[in-house]
Amino acid sequence: MDKPQEEMQFLGLFGIYKETIKTIIHWWKIFTQITLTFILPLAFIFLAHMEVSNIISRKISHTDFEKHIARPGTLRYSKLTDALRSEWITYWLLKATYFTFLVVFSLLSTSAVVYTTACMYTSRNVTFTSVLSVVPKVWKRLIVTFLCAFVVYFIYNMLAIVILVFYMVHFPDNTFGVIVFHVMLIFYFVGFVYISIIWQMACVISILESSYGFKAMMKSKDLIKGKRWVAIVVFSELHLSFFTVQVLFELFVVYGHSFGVWKRLGFAVLLVVVLLMLFLFGLVVQTIFYLVCKSYHHENIDKSSLADFLEDYLGEYEALDGADNVQLEHSCPMFD
Repeated sequence: MDKPQEEMQFLGLFGIYKETIKTIIHWWKIFTQITLTFILPLAFIFLAHMEVSNIISRKISHTDFEKHIARPGTLRYSKLTDALRSEWITYWLLKATYFTFLVVFSLLSTSAVVYTTACMYTSRNVTFTSVLSVVPKVWKRLIVTFLCAFVVYFIYNMLAIVILVFYMVHFPDNTFGVIVFHVMLIFYFVGFVYISIIWQMACVISILESSYGFKAMMKSKDLIKGKRWVAIVVFSELHLSFFTVQVLFELFVVYGHSFGVWKRLGFAVLLVVVLLMLFLFGLVVQTIFYLVCKSYHHENIDKSSLADFLEDYLGEYEALDGADNVQLEHSCPMFD
């Protein structure tokens, strides 16, 4: 990053993207190692899950159809019932396994990228070996923050369901009712994106400051004030990009049997590469945006204190007393 920390508050959407790309290119070697170790399994799990889920779903649909045309009480009907039960168990076990590994590799990737980017910011020497030794310790803090975010998501969705039920009971099925429904849907997605932003910023805070869990989420909410629209645009574009990759994978790989095996394989490899770049880009953006928000609120970071804070991960973790409000006194060659 080529701007002093106190000037980072003026970075907008394209400025954040520019600094992110420059950071990745400048430190491409260690980011490549992190990508292959943590982000590649994450991308593979994310995309492979769709293909495997589709195969099992087709088997469930076929077995369910065969069961409906079979005569109840016959041996065939009994076998189809057992087969359908077994397929549903397999399906939900797959979902549980997918969710578990997705969360694990997502948190591991976040830990590695945010920690590495922060080390670069402080001009501290960082190697892939040191990243591997630090990630398990940082990851423990992120688990707490993730569980707190999960609780917030659960409450938010329960409230949305209650409001939806209220709408279905009290609003008529006419033009006015349809308009109200779409307005509610827009507000729901805006709120969902806003919570996602708070959670993602809380992950960075959990790594670079002494706060984690609900405390990190509250700090995240306060930190993005004044930069909400930039945050919404940045993270909405990232989510839209992930969604686009998912749709393309479904069209050309999961349901693209007419393209042939080799073309489907080629599309799959291409989309995995795109997803790798998106995951890495998004994680570095989170860290850069954190620094922009800190600068905007004049909560400048003393790079030597932050370096000591990061160094503690290599030994026994000790939270810095002044980690929340430290002042920038020296510039960093990488960022100046």
